[in-house]
Amino acid sequence: MTQEPAIAFEDVAFGIGDLSAAFSFERAAGSVTAILGPSGAGKSTLLNLAAGFLTPSAGRIGLNGKDVTRLAPSERGVSMVFQDNNLFAHLDIRTNIGLGLDPALRLDRTAWSQVDHALDRVGLGGFGKRMPATLSGGEQQRVALARAFVRRRPVLLLDEPFDGLGPGLAADMLDLMLEIRAEVGATVLMVTHDPDEASAAADQILFIARGRIAADAPAAGFFDRADLPDLLAYLGNGAKRRGGATI
Repeated sequence: MTQEPAIAFEDVAFGIGDLSAAFSFERAAGSVTAILGPSGAGKSTLLNLAAGFLTPSAGRIGLNGKDVTRLAPSERGVSMVFQDNNLFAHLDIRTNIGLGLDPALRLDRTAWSQVDHALDRVGLGGFGKRMPATLSGGEQQRVALARAFVRRRPVLLLDEPFDGLGPGLAADMLDLMLEIRAEVGATVLMVTHDPDEASAAADQILFIARGRIAADAPAAGFFDRADLPDLLAYLGNGAKRRGGATI
């Protein structure tokens, strides 16, 4: 019997005013997909449709064989890391992470141990009582990553999750995301603007332009392609192909 895709967008449409988007694609369980494209192309719209923060005007969204098109975010089995961290400023970071496990904070000792372990894994062990405002932007982003990791949901949605981190720390967090994805068997959609990050982490690339999927292809060799004008424009004239030829 054919296994249901972990993520399925079937003729999904969304529009606000003059802005419109339409997406159709599928992803197998456990896969990692990098989503790239110019600013305003629709990358975050796609993630928000998957998460349930936007409702499509047409089409169907399936997650792990379940039609979630009209379900609330809390009913979808997803975790999402936003560009702006989305932390509660009046709560310490340990509590912020605990909310990822139970919004009512009915956590037992084992659950709080999971929170502390998540802090350790993102390099913030001992920071639990700190308030978000006392942390740097990169540290706040690591808290948001810890909150997503501790939830261990089958679908992980990341909107430029490593953008506020330095190159070394971003690479470490990328490796950690891949470790946890493997532990959970999660399916990942990750918006990024970094081709190197996409090549290092992803099995597949979705390239978005003007609210449409301009390319859906394996990550291997994707950025060497010369047949996609939108990709060439995105990479810029200074981009180099492997082997040194300018594209």
